Amino acid sequence: MSSASDWSLFVTSSTAMIDLRHNVNTLTRDLRVYLENQVKINLPGSGVGLSLVLGFGAAYICYYLNSIAKKPQLITGAETLSQFLQRYCPVVTETYYPTFWCWEARVQTLLRPFITAKPWVKYKNELIKTPDGGHISLDWNDSDENALYPISATRPIILILPGLTGTSKESYILHMVKQSEILGYRSVTFNNRGVSGEELLTPRTYCAANTEDLETVISHVQKTFPQAPLMAAGVSMGGMLLLNYLGKTGQQTPLKAAVVFSIGWNVFECTISLEKPLNWILFNYYLTNCLQSSVNRHRPILEKSFDIDYVLKAKTIREFDERFTSVMFGYQTIADYYRDASPYLKLKSIEIPVLCLNALDDVFSPSHAIPMQSAKQNPNVALLLTAHGGHIGFLEGIFPRWATYMDRVFKQFTQAVFEHRDELKNT
Repeated sequence: MSSASDWSLFVTSSTAMIDLRHNVNTLTRDLRVYLENQVKINLPGSGVGLSLVLGFGAAYICYYLNSIAKKPQLITGAETLSQFLQRYCPVVTETYYPTFWCWEARVQTLLRPFITAKPWVKYKNELIKTPDGGHISLDWNDSDENALYPISATRPIILILPGLTGTSKESYILHMVKQSEILGYRSVTFNNRGVSGEELLTPRTYCAANTEDLETVISHVQKTFPQAPLMAAGVSMGGMLLLNYLGKTGQQTPLKAAVVFSIGWNVFECTISLEKPLNWILFNYYLTNCLQSSVNRHRPILEKSFDIDYVLKAKTIREFDERFTSVMFGYQTIADYYRDASPYLKLKSIEIPVLCLNALDDVFSPSHAIPMQSAKQNPNVALLLTAHGGHIGFLEGIFPRWATYMDRVFKQFTQAVFEHRDELKNT
């Protein structure tokens, strides 16, 4: 940055800190006034109680501001990509203030599906055929009524990939679709086989390592709108699949850029973390049951190729993958599958700009497994790491019903790619 830019940043940061301290003082004063006027304590020690409440509140505020609210780490392989992000995605340089009453990783992860609103979006469903005789469900949001990009043929398209058991109806997907709609972009959500209500036509589902279905979807979207710029966003397993695809295709992809959220970089380390007692109770057991329910729903066609009763006895995701997923996709061992599914091994082969958001406290993706050094060696990759946020959490605000930090990253990066993509080519 130039010295003028540094001075501007210093002034902005100083002003923000002054405002923050003013807000803290105001909050403490308001709390004192409220307690004095509303809380009637007739005990002789009421003054002591009031002091304790005020002291605790002030101590918590100080702890939150010093230890919880932090600026994210931006790790890039090229200064030009870093400058592009700082110029057009200011969120990457701003302090992330997690919701003060639920900043802990597991709480953020558990609460987001229940506390965030589900914005209404209009979908148009399409089933497309696959080379093996199956079909894939796509949910389109065309933004036809948005005047920002009135020409349908050239309207930018964002392809969205949900998580392990997710569909286009998840709250985090709906928020991304809504953000795309506001910006005037067309979006299309790729639902993995058999998860969004459609029947399986062949005994095959999906996994993080096999990119054939994603390749089919991207080819279909490109052929349908050949003049429209296309980028992709993936969440959790959807992001892992997307990075594995990019590592495989290199420059041959039609995608202009990609953004991924809360992905598991090393599947071995992810499973170890999720099998810790508390994490197994809160997450692993539930997700395993969701996967088994999907298999059981498609039992008539799957039992021709698999021992479904054996699959339904799995107690962890690892056991499910060992008995079902790795077998379906022809791996000799689960270790072979997990190695092939781990995106950190493909990072060096990615040749389009990619922004990757992870929280360092995400129990699904432990921080020690995030490939920071590898990211520094690829000029196309940027890691954005927050201290808190959990897994697809990133809640912010007092009552986080609407946009999260993750949604703001998605909106700003998507807009930067589509509206300043000529500059992105130079990164």
